[in-house]
Amino acid sequence: MSETGTESRPLVRRLPDPTTASNVRNNPPLRELRDLAAHEETTTEFGSPSYVSDYRSRSADRTKNTVDDEFTDRDHALVDDAIGLTGDREMICVDRLMGRHPDATFCCRLYVPVEHARIAMAWANLFEPADGRDPDLYTVQLPDYDETAIRVLPEDGFTAVLGSDYTGEAKKSFLRLFMYRIKQQGGLGLHAGSKRVRVRDDDGSLRTVGQVFMGLSATGKSTLTSHGCWLEEPEDATMLQDDVCGLLPDGSVAGSEGKGLFIKTIGLDGDEQPELYEAATHESAILENVAVDEDGTVHFDEDRYTSNSRAIVQREQLESAADEIDLDRIDQVFFITRNPLMPPVAKLEDEQAAVAFMLGESIQTSAGDPSRAGESIRVVGTNPFIIGSEGQEGNTFHELISLLDVDCYVLNTGYLGDKSTDIGVTESVTILTEAARGTIEWTDDDRTGLTIPDSVPGLDVDEYYVPDHVDDYDEALEDLRTERREYLEQFDDLREEIKDAVY
Repeated sequence: MSETGTESRPLVRRLPDPTTASNVRNNPPLRELRDLAAHEETTTEFGSPSYVSDYRSRSADRTKNTVDDEFTDRDHALVDDAIGLTGDREMICVDRLMGRHPDATFCCRLYVPVEHARIAMAWANLFEPADGRDPDLYTVQLPDYDETAIRVLPEDGFTAVLGSDYTGEAKKSFLRLFMYRIKQQGGLGLHAGSKRVRVRDDDGSLRTVGQVFMGLSATGKSTLTSHGCWLEEPEDATMLQDDVCGLLPDGSVAGSEGKGLFIKTIGLDGDEQPELYEAATHESAILENVAVDEDGTVHFDEDRYTSNSRAIVQREQLESAADEIDLDRIDQVFFITRNPLMPPVAKLEDEQAAVAFMLGESIQTSAGDPSRAGESIRVVGTNPFIIGSEGQEGNTFHELISLLDVDCYVLNTGYLGDKSTDIGVTESVTILTEAARGTIEWTDDDRTGLTIPDSVPGLDVDEYYVPDHVDDYDEALEDLRTERREYLEQFDDLREEIKDAVY
């Protein structure tokens, strides 16, 4: 779908037409892209290509957009340079479709220099081939530019990625604008995975539950979204999306990536994450900054280059991945946190859920700022790609979940206060499955001030009562609530009833 045609966007009209420009290779096949990237490839023991980039995470501190940031003459000059250089050197142009939903499908066009064909190949493996329509969104990525700068012009649908060869910049340049376009339609872009779970009710009939998982990279979002929940037919759990979705006003959740997933691989374990491991070790995978020896031996447990090692894996290699990418209806939202004062799961009222959305409590990961990895952080919506007012995003989230009658939860995938008790994949998946079944018995707990499980089939909830694991719990909780209140006060346009619901 096109918000505006190219005739109303003179900036993108200056880009070379790939169908006529002699310096542009227009939509070369994937095999050709791999051949063009051969000078950077190490072939793994699985037959897949592996590459090492100079930049190994997003340059968040060097990213500006025209909605939230004041653009200087230098910023506009950077954009002009990016566009001008596409006509001066040999380029690759790749078109792909992002999304399938009738109200949220965008044609994306990426330009990269031929010598950086691996970026085009990796990005092309995440999205489905375009259908000949005019592009809605454009990115020019010039890794060898002499300054690192990412400049985003949302209304033009254009991003310039300069001085970085990280594939994640190309991916997020389009997903960032996908979320912005969803917001313009009255919905909300979510940095989230989506999943459809079919389980039996008490009377034996099947019920379908749409689950959405909001969390920063490396907090368990991909693991939980792709997990089959140990269900057997006719019950099942199928992954729809892994990273970015669009919650629309009718309650449907539009997917964005229809072909592949960009997963973290550090510590990837065949026992804990069998599907992701098998997909990452298939010949169709593309590895980036993974420890690979000259003879092709892969070491997922080694951070030789970065702890933000990645793989592009194909959806078709994941047994739990559905053919479709859109969720018909959202029923449950899980905010993934690593806050040690939070229980394994708590059920939230609508205002509390909006608080959880605004707090976005997690840990810093190597995908964002490797120098701060492991630190406690807060990111609104666990979404570092918001364009526009963050407070208004919280208001919109509150309106949508209230209108759509969505159940919301905070899910701790880390450990409890004193680090003596980890909350592993088994515990989290058990909670998700029983939440879908509706078999969790809830109780309002006075000491924590939260609605927590009184019982969960297959889980001894008494072992996970947070106050038993934290010295001076009451004082620590009051300090946390004070921090949260002070944090929310910075959002002037966030509604007071949300600020007053701090838990």
